Amino acid sequence: MVSTIIGAIIVGAIIGALGRLILPGKQNISIVVTILIGIVANVIVTFVVRQLGYSNNGGIAWIPLILGAIVAAIIIVLYGRMSHKSV
Repeated sequence: MVSTIIGAIIVGAIIGALGRLILPGKQNISIVVTILIGIVANVIVTFVVRQLGYSNNGGIAWIPLILGAIVAAIIIVLYGRMSHKSV
């Protein structure tokens, strides 16, 4: 259970950071919000790719990672617009 939570935080941080890198300019959001957005993006993408029948046979799951970064970038833009911050 604890390892799952730590794994989600690490993957969320990576996906959130990649999402921020995709976007031009500076995003005025904290690292905690970045991690939370990354976790949400990862959960969404994992659910969708599993429903579509994607299966990783070992190694790095590149498709969910790339899609997670794209979804995180979209969520960052939405978060910026909802919080009236410049994103």
